Order: sequence, then C-alpha cells, then structure tokens
Amino acid sequence: MAAAYILRVNSRRASAAPPAFVAAAQALRDLRLRPEVALEEIPAPQRIAPHSLALSAEVVSAAGADPSANGRFVLLHDPSAPEAWESTWRVVTFASAELEAELASDPLLGEVGWSWLTDALGVHGAEHRALGGTVTRVVSESFGALSDREPAVEMEVRASWSPVDDDITGHLHTWAELLCTVAGLPPLPAGVSAMPARRR
Repeated sequence: MAAAYILRVNSRRASAAPPAFVAAAQALRDLRLRPEVALEEIPAPQRIAPHSLALSAEVVSAAGADPSANGRFVLLHDPSAPEAWESTWRVVTFASAELEAELASDPLLGEVGWSWLTDALGVHGAEHRALGGTVTRVVSESFGALSDREPAVEMEVRASWSPVDDDITGHLHTWAELLCTVAGLPPLPAGVSAMPARRR
C-alpha cells in the first residue's frame, strides 16, 4: 500500500513565515517514509507558537486491514527561542497501538516503549534537547454480556523534544519508526529504502 501524504503549513502570518520554517516544511513534504505509514494534515495549534504544522498517521500493514497504530506529529517554530525549549524548534508527538493482552502486567513495558523512541532518535541522527514524555498502558476488561472478550491493552507514547538545528527530517523519521515499532512491524533491513510516499 502506498502512503498518502498531505501537508499544509499553518502560520499566523503565512506570508511572513521565516525561511527556516518554510525550508523545513518543504523538506518534510519531500520526505520518503515506509509505505505502511499513511500521513495526512490535521489542524495545527495556533497559540503555542507563531508557526506550526501538524500531521496525523495510521500504520496499515496490508491492504484492507485495520490500522495497527496511529499518532500525531506537531512541529512548532518560534524564532524567539523560548527558554523551556532550548531551541527555536519543538516537536510534540503521540503514538498509540493495541498490544497483546499478556503485556498488560509486564513491569518493563514503559521502559521498553521509551527506549523505542530514544533508540530511533539515535538511529536517525535526530539531535535534540529537553526530551520528555510518558508511556501509558490502558487495560480494558469486559464484563457482563461482554465477558467473553479478551482484555485489550493499549500503549501510548507521548513525547516532546527540541531539535537543535533546522533539519527536521530525522525527527519525522524517528516518529514514523516509533509508530511502526509499536505497530509490531519489523525494521527495514539495512540498505533497504522505503518507496516514496504518493501524494494525494
């Protein structure tokens, strides 16, 4: 399945968007991701930073299959470099997937989920500062007329960090890899590149 990719930049003053932000947005438009990752635009926050863009994604491993993971990627840019960011950039991400029920009681699930993110940042050379986030497991048990259903376990990874330079592509690759990992997809073999995403 070819990924769908739509991206429009949101800016308070689109005509006055800084060249660094315009270039970063264009680089994300041109980025190649795994074909299982279907991206589309969502409304970007308008009050957190002067310039922003936002994407949502679903990971679909086979044609006609239900999504196995979903998430959001928000890029914020403020030329004034807010002190808490330690940069002019801030990335805010979310990834969620349903896991096997036996993982509900795994005491290391949070640490493992966080390591998937930190490992992906390193693999893609996404230099950053001020990394923080949470890993949450949600266990749903059914009762009464629904008692024959197996418990469902959902894992959510929420994280934000500040890219140290204007190259944001490694950070989008990081998030896409995290989505694929929580979805249970194997990593691409070394030397194998994903086909380019087809834009709608």
